[in-house]
Amino acid sequence: MTAQTNRGGAADANVAFGPRIMELADRLARWSETAAGLTCTFLSPAHRSVAVQLCDWMREAGLITEIDAIGNVIGRYPADDPQARTLILASHYDTVRNAGKYDGRLGVLVALVVAEHLRKLHHKLPFNVDVVAFSEEEGVRFSASFLGSSAMAGRFKFDLLERRDAAGETLAQVMREADLDPKKIPQLARKPADLLGYLEVHIEQGPVLLEEGLPVGIVSAIAGAVRRAVTITGTAGHAGTVPMVRRHDAAAAAAEIVLFVERRCGEAPGLVGTVGQLMVSGGAINIIPGRCELTLDIRAANDVTRDAAVSDIAVEMERIAARRGVAIESRELQRTASVACSPRLQQVLADAVASAGVKPRHLPSGAGHDAMMFDGLTEIGMLFVRCGNGGVSHSPREIITAEDADVAGRVILATLLRLAET
Repeated sequence: MTAQTNRGGAADANVAFGPRIMELADRLARWSETAAGLTCTFLSPAHRSVAVQLCDWMREAGLITEIDAIGNVIGRYPADDPQARTLILASHYDTVRNAGKYDGRLGVLVALVVAEHLRKLHHKLPFNVDVVAFSEEEGVRFSASFLGSSAMAGRFKFDLLERRDAAGETLAQVMREADLDPKKIPQLARKPADLLGYLEVHIEQGPVLLEEGLPVGIVSAIAGAVRRAVTITGTAGHAGTVPMVRRHDAAAAAAEIVLFVERRCGEAPGLVGTVGQLMVSGGAINIIPGRCELTLDIRAANDVTRDAAVSDIAVEMERIAARRGVAIESRELQRTASVACSPRLQQVLADAVASAGVKPRHLPSGAGHDAMMFDGLTEIGMLFVRCGNGGVSHSPREIITAEDADVAGRVILATLLRLAET
């Protein structure tokens, strides 16, 4: 049988991935830390139950399975050649609080059903396929993102083992309580020479594909982010007795910063800026705010554009401080570099999208993803899937359709078959 005939057999037009993906997502959503809504944070009882279920499904699909030392669930569809390289198909299974069913998990389930399909047909590929469900991407419990993927990429920050959650437990303690051994994390790192590439399917978490009527899109780059904590110190005073011209109002200075961030980040395509937290410490209805705290989150598909905006915001904060007679302190919390997706994998994905009868559309990701951890280790590629409800995500209102999930499955299958021929 020729390679082309093999590909045609594996890409059976009668296969329906969508309904099964939706069913599995519904079943995973039954495990939650809260009675109302879906919350599944790192190594909670719900999280551990989801890991066991995913492991069972992978095993039933004929994959070689394990749960590793950081809680990643891995199912391997092996090549015949024991020396073959490995393609990772991955996303995460943890959630934010009060989440939707598809953020992260869609990518795991698409990879699972495609590997299951290949296994049923006994269709071997010239490379291993590792279906990976990363244990933690969102950073909810320990305020640390990408625990699972950073461990596999050899980029785990070991000082995080002493990071404490809201209950005062350290990451290391929580891992040991879940029968995971932190000392084995270094053994999880993959070697670049062993990898063929990394592919991730994820919901778009935005409205572009929805507005353009497209079920899927090819990610061109993942935005880099700079996050800062800003503290403004003014002078508290009586709301009725201090004249307006003599006030050093911390909240008014904060308002100027918020509006400047909005204006500056609206000047360049792909640049976004957000003040996600804004607090008047010790505020009262009859007191001029003497202290205000806020956060900045600045993102762009390239670091030059992002850093220029960060610099302009810093300069403007100095002007606001001088004009209003307040002190402004800005502290960097996080800086992640933007990541360009592999041109080769983008093209393979685009060809697969076209073969599914869909117009290829390339677009950047404003959100961070596990794929970022593998930049420089191997080629990375990402496929976005259309969201409904205006593109809302991190919310119970997050939805996709079975039809779009099916397209995603077909595109990933076609991508694997094309990679097998190169």
